[in-house]
Amino acid sequence: MEFIRGIDMIKEDFELPYRLVTERFDTLFTRSAHRWYIKLREAYGHQSWTWWKAQIINKWSNDAWRVKVENAFESAKFNADKDQSLPWLCKQKDRLTALYPDMLEFMIHRNILRQ
Repeated sequence: MEFIRGIDMIKEDFELPYRLVTERFDTLFTRSAHRWYIKLREAYGHQSWTWWKAQIINKWSNDAWRVKVENAFESAKFNADKDQSLPWLCKQKDRLTALYPDMLEFMIHRNILRQ
């Protein structure tokens, strides 16, 4: 997952202790992810980045999540009358990147254009 990869790189590049990373989750997560984080944080207290990484993978990298994102990608048809092109394109790109993190940029664009 892109989020985990990004956190791992920042943690490594700046040699940050796990606590400095995990304490930022309160501001990083929004909406349902923030509610999920608060619930786990209250239940389990301070935990290591390794523990949080496992929780994130368990929550968002499962078959149900994958199907939900795939369905959202496939059902999102661009409508010039109601959609703004850049936000729509970015959302579709984010969905494909989440599903296929190693997909080449031109393949992402090709899949979006084929819709």
